Amino acid sequence: MTTHPLWRPFNPGANAARQGERVASRQTTPGAVRAHDESWRERFEEINRVLTESIGDLALSIRHVGSTAVPGLAAKPVIDVDLTVRDVELEHSYMPQLEAAGFRLIFRDVMSGDPHRQLTFAIPNTNLHVWSPGAIEPQRHLVFTDWLRTNSRDRERYNAAKAAASTADGTARYNDLKAAVVYDIYERAFIADPSHDHDPHPRDLA
Repeated sequence: MTTHPLWRPFNPGANAARQGERVASRQTTPGAVRAHDESWRERFEEINRVLTESIGDLALSIRHVGSTAVPGLAAKPVIDVDLTVRDVELEHSYMPQLEAAGFRLIFRDVMSGDPHRQLTFAIPNTNLHVWSPGAIEPQRHLVFTDWLRTNSRDRERYNAAKAAASTADGTARYNDLKAAVVYDIYERAFIADPSHDHDPHPRDLA
């Protein structure tokens, strides 16, 4: 079976499981899901300026990803940003500057086999994900965001999943409640990718 290099197995409890790696709380709560706001692009540009002014050339790339980067997609009003530095584990080279600028480290963990640091910013409310070059997750984020920008049907599916997850009862976390739809969207994006072959890897529905 041929598998896309960015494919990862379906893991519906991943977000709940990683909470043990949390080192602090975020400054501003995420808030409720709302319709897409065109000003989110401007909020990203604000964070982009803060990052550029605080770490300059240490930032190899800064990308707006996630739902707030996709016109027509509902989202919690939190700007998701992927930042690539030369080595995410050399925190002394970039963390003091980020913290001095107002970012707060909340996770020190590993995602898709790669070291990851997540920081937050209060206003505009931001999730900053820091990676080393070649990390898998930021590449997945780019595929997902680009696919949703051009695929209206999957935007509708994802909007419906967000609405259901945001109103569900119980102890499951919001991200885990929409994990199945996210996985299925990745499957369609991977199958359609002209750069790599990918045979279907459907979720086990048993």
